[in-house]
Amino acid sequence: MATESRLWFKSSYSNNGGTCVEWAPTHATATGIVPVRDSKDPQGPVLLAPAGAFASFVGAVRQGRFDAS
Repeated sequence: MATESRLWFKSSYSNNGGTCVEWAPTHATATGIVPVRDSKDPQGPVLLAPAGAFASFVGAVRQGRFDAS
């Protein structure tokens, strides 16, 4: 799967501290599969998630479900 042809966007929650996640929304819209990668390693592996699962994950993050207590 070639990642060079995708238009990647960095997460708005990235804080420029090296913990950046990128995703390709155009690909997600066209296929229903959301590609996600580490912005520090653009040639590295890409995680592919079904759009519904990705939306559920983002919702849980926004709700603070993964915050360390």
